[in-house]
Amino acid sequence: MVLQECQSVSDAEVVDRVRAGETALYELLMRRYNQRLFRVIRSMLTNDVEAEDVLQEAWVRAYEHLDQFEGRASFSTWVTRIAFHEALSRTRKSKRWSPLEGPEGEIMPEVNRRQATSETPEAQAMRGELAQILQAAVDALPETYRSVFVFREVEQLSTGETAECLGLTEETVKTRLHRSRALLRSELEGRLGPAIAGAFSFLGARCDRTVARVLERIGA
Repeated sequence: MVLQECQSVSDAEVVDRVRAGETALYELLMRRYNQRLFRVIRSMLTNDVEAEDVLQEAWVRAYEHLDQFEGRASFSTWVTRIAFHEALSRTRKSKRWSPLEGPEGEIMPEVNRRQATSETPEAQAMRGELAQILQAAVDALPETYRSVFVFREVEQLSTGETAECLGLTEETVKTRLHRSRALLRSELEGRLGPAIAGAFSFLGARCDRTVARVLERIGA
């Protein structure tokens, strides 16, 4: 069955078929979730080029551990957790990550930081657009708030899904989301509606490039 004919096949069935040897069908999973995973990773790294590299690593890691997917959570949640932890590992290696909670569980003060970004042609094309303004504002959030904001507001995951992906309690997700909104409100009040969906886009040639590289690495 060609890829186009598999569009309606469930994630679980695609996973089963990839495990059974139809490796090329892994492309279908990547195209379904590339944008979500890129946004999750990008919220941690604030660098398009590095985020694309981590995305590729996350997909390879997921393929290598596909036999560990047991279906207790949805595939989208399972692979999102892998992507998040790949991004977290990268931030820790580069010493950009600082914990939000102190030893007693109290919220620690955290200085807003912005990482230098390498603009892609797509990002340059967005300059001057409202989505670019939003993206810059989200980048300015402390990294521990950015991830929750992107999961809930950009990807529209539920509180429970976000908590499961990030390994947090639902109450912590709610608290961080509230604080991220408060930080953004003064600058972006009234502008957050439809523009959010346009931020951190990962479509077209960039998606194709990642798919091709991953398929080559897994031998599809």
